[in-house]
Amino acid sequence: MTQINGIRQVEVADLDDEAVLLDVREPNEFEAGHAPGAVSIPLGDLRARLAEVPEGDLTVICRSGGRSQAAAEFLVRQGVPAVNVSGGTIAWALAEKPLVAEGDAKPSVVPPTTMPPESV
Repeated sequence: MTQINGIRQVEVADLDDEAVLLDVREPNEFEAGHAPGAVSIPLGDLRARLAEVPEGDLTVICRSGGRSQAAAEFLVRQGVPAVNVSGGTIAWALAEKPLVAEGDAKPSVVPPTTMPPESV
């Protein structure tokens, strides 16, 4: 088991189909393409929206793994069990896992339009 700063890293291939995914990307990124059933709370909003975080073991995802690592570290400090998806949504798409988009758009993984905060 790989860990970074005490946070377990999980590969997309090793994810349980029933995993609760918390997507911490910006709204435009989430709308362009996300895992079905993922909950969207941008990293910059996580502290203020902590009450909205689903209960139970969380699998945190972003575009490539950096923001989700920061989110998982924050969540663990709050007593919420969380792991980070290594490689993020890019790895998810490369593994040909399902992606959905808002509206009729073809799902895609887009780069952030703004630089999100480094930590929460």
